[in-house]
Amino acid sequence: MNERELQEYITRDVDRIVRDAMRATLKDPRQSAFFARFALASARANRIRQREEQEGLHVPTFLIASITSSCNLHCAGCYSRANHATVDCAPQAQLTDGEWREIFSQAEALGVSFILLAGGEPMLRRGVMEAAGEKQSILFPIFTNGTYMDEKYFALFDRCRNLIPVFSIEGDRAVTDARRGDGVYDKLMANMEAFHKRGLIFGASVTVTTENIREALSDGFLRSLREMGCRVAFFIEFVPVTEKVRHLAPGDAEREYLKGEIDRLRAEHPDMLYLAFPGDEKITGGCLAAGRGFFHINSHGGAEPCPFSPYSDINVKDTSLKEAIASRFFAGIRDKGLLEEEHAGGCTLFERRVEVEETLAESRKA
Repeated sequence: MNERELQEYITRDVDRIVRDAMRATLKDPRQSAFFARFALASARANRIRQREEQEGLHVPTFLIASITSSCNLHCAGCYSRANHATVDCAPQAQLTDGEWREIFSQAEALGVSFILLAGGEPMLRRGVMEAAGEKQSILFPIFTNGTYMDEKYFALFDRCRNLIPVFSIEGDRAVTDARRGDGVYDKLMANMEAFHKRGLIFGASVTVTTENIREALSDGFLRSLREMGCRVAFFIEFVPVTEKVRHLAPGDAEREYLKGEIDRLRAEHPDMLYLAFPGDEKITGGCLAAGRGFFHINSHGGAEPCPFSPYSDINVKDTSLKEAIASRFFAGIRDKGLLEEEHAGGCTLFERRVEVEETLAESRKA
């Protein structure tokens, strides 16, 4: 699949996401009205990306922004801590609120439609959240552990419907607390209930492993989320950060099961939006990282292929977002076909990190 075909495929997928989101929020006039406006903004963004494509720059539809290196939890198997991207000490030289605001503005000008906010724990950066809320033409899913919430945040989410908290949950209380810590499940439930009472949209994110995949996709679990007011479910493939947990990474059989169940859920329960990451790589010709469909900016401004591949040859503090997208490093990864390889778990670049490091060294020499 060449870049033009990929752009057309992703555009059709985005159109489906927006339609499904509008259908899932029909009972919420304010949220449904936002998605109607966002559909128009998404069409404008697509025209911008098409223009950039004609001028030789492939602009991805999605951007992942890890806006902080801080987190209040120590979840088992956390890729961010394994990569030392999340630390307990006071983070140094992180991008400021103003620098993130500028990145969001540049992304809007280039036609980026979705910016996924991550961390660490992104809710610790209230100023960045407020900056994101100003960009109504961009949808910001916020991947949060759900434990850091207050009245000011409820007011912000009510005012800025483009900000959608996505709570990380593993299943029931026992499974969630085993990974995230005692008491986390109860805090999640309390905050979901608070969102529901206020009529605020939120989502849930489940890290899918070989052990929890059937529970995560079960009608009972998803029905409980819908009843709490959840309107979007993300299923994220587990990426093994050590050999000890490699058996938890979904393989081909689990991916086929995941795809089939999502298709079923979309047909049977249209009042909720279902998304998988990384998605169907076979159809798109490989992973969408390194600017094919998305890339990652870490909390210090480094432009990386994806959160699971923490390597960078360019920093947005020193250059524009447009130049970061055109990174020699990203181009090298794509040209070498590293995104097309078979792999275990959610990230082919994590599997081929030696070759990624070699490509990084070559880009720095160029």
